[in-house]
Amino acid sequence: MTPPKPTLDDLRISRGPNPEVPKRILPAVLAAGALVLIVAVVWWSLRPRAVAVQTAAVREVARAGGDRTVLNASGYVTARREATVSSKITGKVVEVLVEEGLKVTEGQVLARLDDTNVNASLLLARAQLESARTALTETRVRLREAEQELQRQTDLTKGQVATKADFDHAEAAALAYRARLEQQQADIDVASRTVEIWQQQRDDTVIRSPFNGIVTSKNAQPGEMISPMSSGGFTRTGICTVVDMGSLEIEIDVNESYINRVEPGQAVEGTLDAYPEWKIPCHVTAIIPTADREKSTVRVRVGFDKLDPRILPEMSVKVGFRGTEEAGSAGGRVVLVPQAALRRQDGRDIVFVVRDGRAERRAVSVAATNAGESEIGSGLAGGERVVVAGPAELADGTAVKEVNP
Repeated sequence: MTPPKPTLDDLRISRGPNPEVPKRILPAVLAAGALVLIVAVVWWSLRPRAVAVQTAAVREVARAGGDRTVLNASGYVTARREATVSSKITGKVVEVLVEEGLKVTEGQVLARLDDTNVNASLLLARAQLESARTALTETRVRLREAEQELQRQTDLTKGQVATKADFDHAEAAALAYRARLEQQQADIDVASRTVEIWQQQRDDTVIRSPFNGIVTSKNAQPGEMISPMSSGGFTRTGICTVVDMGSLEIEIDVNESYINRVEPGQAVEGTLDAYPEWKIPCHVTAIIPTADREKSTVRVRVGFDKLDPRILPEMSVKVGFRGTEEAGSAGGRVVLVPQAALRRQDGRDIVFVVRDGRAERRAVSVAATNAGESEIGSGLAGGERVVVAGPAELADGTAVKEVNP
């Protein structure tokens, strides 16, 4: 049987119902959404947060005329006359007669060294001197006898009684005794010098104070060895340290950028850290004419107008160099910030200025400090706000939030 011929209806595409979405796609979509949510939460929790700080406005005021502090610095009380007293010889200490805090006068005995060997040598030298003097006395007697014999031989020779040989013999004997006398006189001089040397050696075993002062440290005890130079081991190089309390002064290293504000004779106000309420009148005594290239400083010596027993060597002291400026002079306006705004980093004074919600590190130069405020020479302008209280780790660019009370 012949099959039927294909028609156009046979070419139509049969369209069934839409295929269903596989059920495995839905969990993947939910997982992606959860991941995005987790990332958002992590970012929100780890985002930089503003640090709470307290701020204050920078003030710009007119400078008042009259006496004012032109430079602040710090230093230490030092003594112009201070000596570690030692001996001129090496020896064993047998007696120390001083203690810390004792006042001593020039020439006062501070300690004694063992002088046993020196005394023995001194006695020997004195015995040698006495022996030389005795020999000299004998030679003088022999010389007088030889001169008498020479005179007799001379008279006999003139009378042609004695021979020329006898005369020559007498003359030679007299000359020999004269030469021996001169030699023994020189020997006496040598023996006398030897006695003086050993006498000085004995005197050197007694250690005395070089000037009036106060003993600040005791460095040796009886039984220890002492030497004028360091020889290692347990040998001491000094008995004690004596300080002339009348030579106390303040030694300051001034930054060479500000040395133009200091001059000899300038009035200075000192404040000891031990007595912060005590203002001590001082004055500049000298500016050492050289700079320290490593520290970029110039050493300045400041003397006290009047010494006080409370002032002790090596005390820490703050000083303010005073100056006079007329009101209305050039540069008659000053920039003031609270002293709490100043920080110290890398050896420089800095402040943090709040700008557009962030902390900006700013290096400044401090001209003076008084009554809790610091005068800024450069680095700030009036009206800016600076951080006066905040975390110690505050850094440049940190987001900040002002929470002033």
